[in-house]
Amino acid sequence: VPEDADPSFWNPSIAAISTMQRADLILLNGAGFATWTTKASLPRSKIVNTSRGVEEQYIKTETVTHSHGADGEHSHTGTATYMWLDPELAILQAQAIAAAAEQRGLAEPADINARLGALTEDLQALDASATELTSVGAGQHLIATHPRYQYLARAYDLEISALEWDAGASPDAAQLSDLEQLVADTGAKVLVWEAEPSEEAREAVRAMGLSDVVFPTLATTPQGSDYLKSYATAVSDLTTALKNASE
Repeated sequence: VPEDADPSFWNPSIAAISTMQRADLILLNGAGFATWTTKASLPRSKIVNTSRGVEEQYIKTETVTHSHGADGEHSHTGTATYMWLDPELAILQAQAIAAAAEQRGLAEPADINARLGALTEDLQALDASATELTSVGAGQHLIATHPRYQYLARAYDLEISALEWDAGASPDAAQLSDLEQLVADTGAKVLVWEAEPSEEAREAVRAMGLSDVVFPTLATTPQGSDYLKSYATAVSDLTTALKNASE
């Protein structure tokens, strides 16, 4: 997926699909994350839906259609898709990947199990550190710039309302007015950005009395970092913001 594209509604080229068709294993997030996969010709024998078997843990949402600038319209399909923002669900997905790799003989079982064990420990530690969000976030309302934090909210009992802002784009006057109204309606004191905003956007938000935190959705590899480090940093920043907001 190109760095400037949102993978949840990216459409691959014929060349990209051809490359995937030659892969030993094709891993899907599931939950309707990449809708293009239902229309592309991919070898079914190579496909593994990493969230199959945990459909009962899917979070249902209202279907919303909106535009993402030059990328065109995008519809949220009625199921929240960013499952890995709950480390416990990420563990289940890792287990599915490990089982698929072992079944297809892509590595030695002992190596696969060792790596799965190490990753599971890391994810469990991440989950343990994030549980503080439950206590510091009690009684507080958060606002996110996009509706992608449903699994994070459920995992740590957070109450999050969402806007429909493009990642990294500066909000216009109408969007800032919507935010101001949402703040008045909810009493929120913390705004969560899905990507690093411009300084101008950040100043406009802070002028409303809001603390703001960047919590990357981690649908792509963070520049100069990885899932574990980025998640841990975001949790720490959000915990601090919530503590300050409660004082």
